[in-house]
Amino acid sequence: MGERKVLNKYIPADFDPLLVPRSKKPKDDLVTVRMMLPFSIQCSTCSSFLYRGRKFNSKKEAVKGIEGKYLGIQRFRFYIKCSDCARPITFLTDPQKADYEMESGGTRNYEVWHDETKVNAENERSVEEEEKLDSMKALENRVAESQREMAEMDALEEIRAMNERHSRLMKGGGRKVDVAKAVLKAREVAMGGGGGKKNGGVAEELLDLNENGLTKDEEDLVQSIKFGAVVGAGSTDAAAVEIHRLNEHDELLAEKRRQEEAAAIMNKQKQRDEEDKKASKNANNVPVFKVKRKKKKISSSDTVTNSTILPEAKRAKVQEVEKKAESNPPPEPAGLSGLLGGYGSDSDSD
Repeated sequence: MGERKVLNKYIPADFDPLLVPRSKKPKDDLVTVRMMLPFSIQCSTCSSFLYRGRKFNSKKEAVKGIEGKYLGIQRFRFYIKCSDCARPITFLTDPQKADYEMESGGTRNYEVWHDETKVNAENERSVEEEEKLDSMKALENRVAESQREMAEMDALEEIRAMNERHSRLMKGGGRKVDVAKAVLKAREVAMGGGGGKKNGGVAEELLDLNENGLTKDEEDLVQSIKFGAVVGAGSTDAAAVEIHRLNEHDELLAEKRRQEEAAAIMNKQKQRDEEDKKASKNANNVPVFKVKRKKKKISSSDTVTNSTILPEAKRAKVQEVEKKAESNPPPEPAGLSGLLGGYGSDSDSD
């Protein structure tokens, strides 16, 4: 068992890989595919159920013959075995319905969405029977169907006309119109709100446009203008201006002029912002001086003047403080005589 998981194996010196025989698999050999059941199946032998989502190691092969392809899409066949009786079960891919088709070995369980085609066929059959029995009902159905087809054709024409209009505007040719307004009018016409000249007649107007995106009246007006003529050539005060039709070069010049004006406006705005910043910075750099007021000392001479101003209670207190100050004079400065005076005695003895 230890040799089963070794990483390094001995290769002799005279080993030639070209001499090793290799098995060739046929081109149509089955391919092993790990897959999940796309639908629930009941085995035809043991009547056991294989539910959707169960995993199997299936075998896949391409279907041959006339039914092997649908509109160029290859169909495949899958082989699985019943988990109880090991009976082979096969099913095919169905590109036409984007689903799978049961082939042999079992039956597919009932699924609700597969009844859609059956219900639609029954409804069509019932409508046909009603039309056979009632001719007026058949006429009403044909009229409603024709009205629906006409509405769809009108909407399709509106879409084509608007697409053509948008392509012309994107190329730069044609007149400048309110495209949003035209789109809204076209939508009203498509929704059945009426058309013609009353609601704008968008379809007729767009269909009448020539290759330059102009109507007949506008083209006549353009043709009536004499391009190349000089206006104001005879007058002395007005400058001579030549009439010419605008082209792509003129549009590029106008766009360049607009960009230069926008750049100049942006530069002026930047200069103003810089000046405002400098002014605010200079205003903030001004030094601020704080002046602190000194408290005025109250002297004894001011008590006389303050006595007339102070109330009676405060005046009595001030007088009491002055009397104490008079009765207790300030001590004399401590000199040498003061220090030695304490060592004397009251006795007469030497």
